[in-house]
Amino acid sequence: MTKLKSFFSLPFLFSLLLFLGSCDKDGGINFFSINEDLKIGQQVAAEIEGDSSVIVLNEQDYDTAYAYIRRLTEKVLASNDIRYRTEFPWQVKIIQDDETLNAFCAPGGYIYVYTGLIKYLDTEDQLAGVMGHEIAHADKRHVTDQMTKQYGYETLFAIFFGEDQGQLAGIAKGLLTLKYGRDAEREADDFSVKYLCDTEYQSNGAAGFFQKIINEGQSSSPPEFLSTHPNPDNRVEAINNKAREEGCSIQPSGNNYAAFKASLPQ
Repeated sequence: MTKLKSFFSLPFLFSLLLFLGSCDKDGGINFFSINEDLKIGQQVAAEIEGDSSVIVLNEQDYDTAYAYIRRLTEKVLASNDIRYRTEFPWQVKIIQDDETLNAFCAPGGYIYVYTGLIKYLDTEDQLAGVMGHEIAHADKRHVTDQMTKQYGYETLFAIFFGEDQGQLAGIAKGLLTLKYGRDAEREADDFSVKYLCDTEYQSNGAAGFFQKIINEGQSSSPPEFLSTHPNPDNRVEAINNKAREEGCSIQPSGNNYAAFKASLPQ
């Protein structure tokens, strides 16, 4: 690294990185390469697994629940609209916290869903819609796009080229509360519909979740999910319109969701 600095200025290296390593499959510019998305996702997973205040359900103890949510996830991931379905590992874990209505997907496809959200939802279609939304954030690389905007090239350059590794853990934790812009949220909503169009699920499943938030929002505090996602106003209509535009089914799948809830810690 010292030798490299003697030949090139930092501005030149930033430009070189943007050109060589950061064009995604959509042709957009992203500071990170796909391998770096994976590296960040692995760091996030390590931080979560190592945090004693976070209870990740043990797969051996809750094999039925994990089999269920992985089957659901695999159905969504089978969509032809997912670009990085072979490049990313797409691991899904369940966090035991009945008070938190949240789910997130770290770069590289590391998905975490809280029991509070699972129990809050009414149908498997709604969960599939939320999962599709979170998968889209990773697949469209919204997280690393937002990180580039939030932290700036110089800080990220230092972290990923070994000058300040101590900040990586802090940034990984910050991803849990990373807020997306309206464009990213709209795209994630749209692709949730597109992903579910290729499945047995109700393509506008995410709309059911947001509608429930709207219905109950008058008498309760906003759920944790909305600390990192914009208000659901107008999103229900937009999701429903997208389903009609794509010509996708909006009929409920009728799958047994109660059995999944019952397999979780009570």
